[in-house]
Amino acid sequence: MPDTYRGVENLRCLSDLKRLATVFIKNEVNENTSDSVDVKLPLPSHVKSITSASNPFVKHCIKLRHSTSYRHSHGSVLVVGATTVREIYKFQQSLQEKTVEMDCLLLLDKAEVPEGIDSFPGRIVRVSAAVMKKLSGLKSTESIDAIALMRIPTRFFNLENDQDKADCRRWFPYPHRILVLDGIQDPGNLGTLLRSALAFRWGGVFLLPGCCDPFNGKALRASRGASFQIPIVCGSWIHLEALVNEFQMKVLAGHPKSTGDLKPVSQLSKGLADSLVDFPLCLVLGSEGSGLSEKSRHVCDLVSIPMTGEFESLNVSVAGGILMYMLSA
Repeated sequence: MPDTYRGVENLRCLSDLKRLATVFIKNEVNENTSDSVDVKLPLPSHVKSITSASNPFVKHCIKLRHSTSYRHSHGSVLVVGATTVREIYKFQQSLQEKTVEMDCLLLLDKAEVPEGIDSFPGRIVRVSAAVMKKLSGLKSTESIDAIALMRIPTRFFNLENDQDKADCRRWFPYPHRILVLDGIQDPGNLGTLLRSALAFRWGGVFLLPGCCDPFNGKALRASRGASFQIPIVCGSWIHLEALVNEFQMKVLAGHPKSTGDLKPVSQLSKGLADSLVDFPLCLVLGSEGSGLSEKSRHVCDLVSIPMTGEFESLNVSVAGGILMYMLSA
């Protein structure tokens, strides 16, 4: 074969290889991003009502409710129930800075807009009872008359993939009292602790690895919307130590007193609380099942709640409420 023809054949082979490579890359992308192909399912502006539970937008909302990774990749949260929506909306109205954005409000067909959110200026979409039940994930929807699609608040910071940067003053504008949760996996407990931290005016909540998502549906219900109202940071001990060093904070941890303790455990008292009033403070709480992590037990000064009777410990949300109330300043 002449050299000229051989060169043409080589060019054809190269072209075929490039074409095959392009097809292969496209297939790989489709396989590896199957969860993000439908990353955005905006509801067309002309849609005023949804009657089918198989509607793509409904499926998108259900996935937001079920999947933590899907929720955070979209930056959206499904908030179920008028009470929680009202608490968040009322809080947002009281702020000069917009930290929470409500994309749309989903209401039962022909139902009135619930009191307290009737001034919502955004988009309202009517849904059937079947769709409302599907979206809420609850067996009974008699008390569910509103669901909101909201953006994850700007006061939430996820630092899991950022091990170097520590912008502590941006995380917590008021760091005098910070609640630290160490492996709290039960969303009911986590939500209740967020609500108590907000009620006792603590400056924010730091979630160490192993905690459940504060925007989990059960956590949202338990918190009554506090997940959207109090600064929350998800990070590691590296970030927490940076915070403690930045503000020269004392670090206490709730821990039931026992005869096997290897380090002293102080009893919670008014005197102890008064001695800490002027000091910035982190309070660490561990999970009910395994308690504090080894790192927390080693780093923190331990404090217990004095109790009568033979109970070894309290539910973590109850203990956390007592400790936050006594140590608030």
